[in-house]
Amino acid sequence: MTDTDANDERAKAELLRYLQQARDALLWKLEGLGEYDVRRPLTPTGTNLLGLVKHASGVELGYFGDTFSRPYFADREPPPWWYTRAAEPNDDMWATPAESRADVTGLYRAAWEHTDATVAALPLDATGRVPWWPAERAEVTLHHVLVRVIADTQRHAGHADIVRELLDGSVGESPSGSTVPPDDEATWAAHRARLEQAAREAGAA
Repeated sequence: MTDTDANDERAKAELLRYLQQARDALLWKLEGLGEYDVRRPLTPTGTNLLGLVKHASGVELGYFGDTFSRPYFADREPPPWWYTRAAEPNDDMWATPAESRADVTGLYRAAWEHTDATVAALPLDATGRVPWWPAERAEVTLHHVLVRVIADTQRHAGHADIVRELLDGSVGESPSGSTVPPDDEATWAAHRARLEQAAREAGAA
């Protein structure tokens, strides 16, 4: 293995580590919740936990599959929400009653395997074409796609963190650790009241 190859592999490992952290966070936010709560829309635009996982599955399968001529659905029927078939713009952002939690999370884990295989098979400077982008900017490298998908998945992990807090007050980035100080409910209530007062004073100025 040349020095260039070794550097490529180290970079891949680091990028995949950050992607996996976001993947794990998304799935962890479903734990301990019933079917209603994992599907329940908590924002005016319908953001919900299971929908975020479903969307993240499509992102990985599209960017690391079709973009690099490694389509996941090459030998199987794509789901109705797949980008080539979707009837509505947000079809991939929510789960129908017919789609079980196991279906959605299982596809996400399959997407991880497909992504990881693509990353293992290609150098970071390998080029592909994003089929749903305008032709003049559709050509991308594997490195570009990895960075883009990490950013997208981390963003949605943040959405999931807030949605879960709205559901039952649970916070944190992983089961083993959190960047949130471990204060009790009364302390957080006082903190929130202080922020509310500060916001009101600033708004009245």
